[in-house]
Amino acid sequence: MGIFQFVKDAGAKIFGGETSAEANQTKATEITSLVSKYGWNVEGFNCTVADECATLSGAAPDQPTKERVILAVGNINGIGSVEDKMTAAAAAELAKFYTVKSGDTLGAIAKTQYGDASKYPQIFEANKPMLEHPDKIYPGQTLRIPQTGKGEIA
Repeated sequence: MGIFQFVKDAGAKIFGGETSAEANQTKATEITSLVSKYGWNVEGFNCTVADECATLSGAAPDQPTKERVILAVGNINGIGSVEDKMTAAAAAELAKFYTVKSGDTLGAIAKTQYGDASKYPQIFEANKPMLEHPDKIYPGQTLRIPQTGKGEIA
């Protein structure tokens, strides 16, 4: 639990720039639809938006799903932070979060995080369905870097 910071003006453009109470409700509804579209079974999922902060609650089936929801929401253009009030039914070691920089590739990120560029598919798989192709990442996007249960990065 906590607040995760994101680059507000980077990410998927799923709603306009209005900040009224009605616009915030529309944003929350669209975020709920996005989570549903991705097929994440977060029991009792609820989202509220206050300007650029999305607050999420509900029970995720596991830690990776919880992290994917946080990242999917945080990687929406106009969301600058995500307050996590969700729980995860199956505990697991937290993944690292990495913010993409200009010139980054998944291979380069895998090389710095794992010491092996050929492990980029692990990062790609950990960020599906937000990533549709390994070559389509952009500066400011935040990615999950999964770790093994042994404290080593997988």
